[in-house]
Amino acid sequence: MTTTGRSTKTALNEQFARIGKALASPRRTELLDLLAQGEHGVEALAAEADMSVTLTSAHLQALRQARLVETRRDGPRIFYRLAGDDVFELLAAVRAVAHARLAEVEQVVRAYFGAPDELEPIGRDELVARARGGEVVVLDLRPRDEYAAGHIAGAVSIPLEALEEHLALLPPEAEIAAYCRGPYCVMAPRGIALLRRHGYRARRLADGVNEWRLAGLPVATGSEPGSWS
Repeated sequence: MTTTGRSTKTALNEQFARIGKALASPRRTELLDLLAQGEHGVEALAAEADMSVTLTSAHLQALRQARLVETRRDGPRIFYRLAGDDVFELLAAVRAVAHARLAEVEQVVRAYFGAPDELEPIGRDELVARARGGEVVVLDLRPRDEYAAGHIAGAVSIPLEALEEHLALLPPEAEIAAYCRGPYCVMAPRGIALLRRHGYRARRLADGVNEWRLAGLPVATGSEPGSWS
C-alpha cells in the first residue's frame, strides 16, 4: 500500500472510530436511549439519568461532536434529539451484538428482569392482529411527555408511577399488552407485576416504540391514543 493509501485508510478509520469513542460510555448510551423516546432538555435528561446538569451537558456535547445528536434552541433553553433513525439503529445493533456475544449481558438481564419468558412477550405481528380485533388493550407505561412525542397507535397512556391509582381505567376482563422504552426498560416488567397482583392478564411487548415505527407499524403523537386504521 502506498503512503498516500495508508494515510487515507488511517484517516477514514479515525473518523469511524469517532462513533465508537462517543459510545464508549454507559452514560452516553443511556442518554441516547432516552433521546430515542423524543426530544428532551438538558435538565430533564439529567434528572432521568440521575446525573448533574454539568455532567449531562458534557456527555451531550461528546455525542453532538460525533453528530449523533442534534439541538434546537427555544429562548435560553436547548433541546436535544437523535440525529436520525440510523443512530437508533446503531444503538440497537450494539445492544444486539453485546447480548449475543457477552454472557454478562444475559446475567444482568436475568438479575434485573428475571427470566424473560415469565413476562410472556408478545411480538409485533401478534399484537397488531389482536389489537385490531379488540382482543387486547395496549398500555404505554412511559412518562406522558414521551407518550405524546410518539406512541403505538391505539395505546392507552398510564405512566408506571400512576398505574396503581388508575387501574379502574383498564377493563378487568381484558388482556393487557404493556410496553415502555424498549427491551431493556424496567417499567414494563414492574407494571406487569403490579397488574398481575391485581388479577389482570398482562404480557409485555417484546420491544419498544422505535422498533415498532421502523417496522412500518402505526405510531401516533399527542395525548390521544390515535387509530389503528
